[in-house]
Amino acid sequence: MNIVEIVLLAIVTFFFAIDQFSLTEIVYRPIIACPIIGAILGDVNTGLVVGGTYELMMVGNMPVGGAQPPNAVLGSVVAMIFAVKAKMDINAALGACMIFATFGQYVVTLTFTIMSGLMAKADKAANEANPKGITAVLNTSMAILGTLFAVIAILAYVGGTAASGALQSLSENASWFMGGLSAAGGMMRFVGFAVLLKIMLSNDLWGWLLAGFACALLFGNVEATASACLILVAFIGVAIALLDFKITSIETKAAQGGVSDGI
Repeated sequence: MNIVEIVLLAIVTFFFAIDQFSLTEIVYRPIIACPIIGAILGDVNTGLVVGGTYELMMVGNMPVGGAQPPNAVLGSVVAMIFAVKAKMDINAALGACMIFATFGQYVVTLTFTIMSGLMAKADKAANEANPKGITAVLNTSMAILGTLFAVIAILAYVGGTAASGALQSLSENASWFMGGLSAAGGMMRFVGFAVLLKIMLSNDLWGWLLAGFACALLFGNVEATASACLILVAFIGVAIALLDFKITSIETKAAQGGVSDGI
């Protein structure tokens, strides 16, 4: 265990916890947070892989009303600790981290429950036109949430590092268990993307979605284009989007009374 790593991990986790609901609301996302955690733990490459994969898992999960989804921050921290410190397979680490991500949603709910009792102070400060009173309530909320997450991150670091040998022994002697975790972690990225599609996808876009998969398979299986497969598909997607926007704009203008030919 490295004291510097523990301190830095606690600091960034504190920041990520606050960033979920305040500040940028972007930095806490796995695709950004995991490479930062990877830099602290000394393995940026694993941070990029875990971050990209975990982002796909979490991309469709969002809080709706009072319901909290599995927490992306604790999941990112624990997945990185398991992958780097416990040297678990990345898919297995992502599968195991979901337990802690689910626990994270209870931490958020607990904080919100505590703060609901303090909101009367914010209301009183608002009635008195006292911005400092409102700021104090908000700072209290952020301090509670950040501290809880930082403590859990430290416990996960200590526990994950200490359990490294046991987890490696488990992967050797109970390969069926670790294989199950790997399969679950590998499946979750598709589940997360499916949740996003269920929310966003319109029936008239199914053709474009299937065309995108077809293009990815075609480009990916040609040696000359395989290395740039995602970029090429993205360019095609941008071209289709621009064309659709142009056609839609023309139809809208026509409906409003005609289209100028520019002459």
